[in-house]
Amino acid sequence: MGALRKVSLSKPADEAGKSWPGIAIGFFVAFGGVLFGYDTGTISGILAMPYWQDTFSTGYINPKGHLDVTTSQESAIVSILSAGTFFGALASPFMGDYIGRRLALIASTWVFNLGVALQTASTSIPLFLAGRFFAGLGVGLISALIPLYQSETAPKWIRGAIVGAYQWAITIGLLLAAIVNNATANRNDSGSYRIPIAVQFAWSLILFGGMLILPESPRYLVRCGKQEKAAKALAKIRRLNHEHPAVLAELEEVKAHHEHEMSLGSASYLDCFRHPNLKRQFTGMALQALQQLTGINFIFYYGTKYFQNSGVSSGFIIQMITSSINVVSTLPGMYATDKWGRRPLLLFGAIGMCISQFIVGMSGTFSSGQRANGDIYVTNLAGQKAAVAFSCIYIFFFASTWGPLAWVVTGEIYPLKLRAKSLSMTTATNWLFNWAIAYSTPYLVNYGPGFANLQSKIFFIWFGCCFLCIAFVYFFIYETKGLTLEEIDLLYTEVKSARKSNKWRPDDTWVHRQSIAKQGGLHGGEVKTETIADGDHSPGTSHMEKNGNTA
Repeated sequence: MGALRKVSLSKPADEAGKSWPGIAIGFFVAFGGVLFGYDTGTISGILAMPYWQDTFSTGYINPKGHLDVTTSQESAIVSILSAGTFFGALASPFMGDYIGRRLALIASTWVFNLGVALQTASTSIPLFLAGRFFAGLGVGLISALIPLYQSETAPKWIRGAIVGAYQWAITIGLLLAAIVNNATANRNDSGSYRIPIAVQFAWSLILFGGMLILPESPRYLVRCGKQEKAAKALAKIRRLNHEHPAVLAELEEVKAHHEHEMSLGSASYLDCFRHPNLKRQFTGMALQALQQLTGINFIFYYGTKYFQNSGVSSGFIIQMITSSINVVSTLPGMYATDKWGRRPLLLFGAIGMCISQFIVGMSGTFSSGQRANGDIYVTNLAGQKAAVAFSCIYIFFFASTWGPLAWVVTGEIYPLKLRAKSLSMTTATNWLFNWAIAYSTPYLVNYGPGFANLQSKIFFIWFGCCFLCIAFVYFFIYETKGLTLEEIDLLYTEVKSARKSNKWRPDDTWVHRQSIAKQGGLHGGEVKTETIADGDHSPGTSHMEKNGNTA
């Protein structure tokens, strides 16, 4: 118990106001992840439903002698959602920056509802594809806007857990999809697939109703020059009077930081790829790409069919088990991200995933054989069970580290003026690789002319990508635990080596820097600071401090 108390999350003594409103808001908004997870998870089961296969088949007979969709049709059906999400994520800053984070989320739920309605009504592939595209468009908007809104409203000391809750909601959505699919899979009517699809209306309406009463992001209001509204929104989140000194001080810091950013020039998409933002843009986009390349969505897109083809008697049951592990394993990751930090957790997760994927590939490959017609048969039941077991262990490592932390890191590393644009491209990168994996996997795994027929060997590809994750975290991920979004901007300004970032502590504020600037202390447009790189002076000591100009 004593050790547990040492690592418990608690509000800092110097934090004014109440924390629970901001925490409650962040956790509620995370509910949007259910839309993401459920829509992702439900398609795996639907593709394996006999009634759906009979209804949507264009005449193709699968190796088992049943009507089914072709591999190219399967790829299109699964991947079209990711194509929609890609464009939705790219469109998110136009909505988020011009009508606000809150109203953009409200509008996104109705784009999603359109897609759900089209899928529910469909009895042929073209309309089903259109529905999945519009549902993806809504999910893409939501997936970029939720971490943005959360990071701008959450208390700094628990921001990691709050943004990480978005990934937890995704896992809950995946589990709910597995449960509903399992309940309707054997129905011999259109309810087998229409019920799982139509359930999604409930998730979007819950998010829609909540966003009607939640406040706008104070940082967005500062960005728009609406200081009074920003004060009232922040006061509502902190449960303080809008004239309370703590509210005014926090807003002054946000305002000073934003004014400094705007003094440096424009905020275009091209600026995201210019110095000094290029490193952060690369970090976010590479992190989200690697999250997909760990192979997690192979299990949740094609897991049911994969386990069935591998000789497991009930792929639906295995899918429910893996989804349950995903939900439970995300909780320690949410807790640990604000206690032990981003870097160590991501390194730990990458190493664990790397080992697990290698064992799954070895066990699956050497415990099964393949007949001339492509059917898989089990030669070693213990080996096949080991492959399933290490798939579950892999899910634990992913769900407790890379699952939530990819969203946490990308939600907090960008400056305010570029945050919506940078985060949209980061999220779009996630969906681009999501689409590539969803589209290419059947061609890589399946048997037949023109297919790679990798079967369990595909896990060696994920193993190689997880190995890359280890090096990426070591060289590029900064430790941002416990810092405000404005302090994170200082961190990237002063520390040039990610390996040194865990020792850095803020010793200055943007309000103080703005004061120095007004007194003529500018050097080339900003307060001159010495940067920290390998071999430089100890982290946390700024140029101003060395010259006696302390805050």
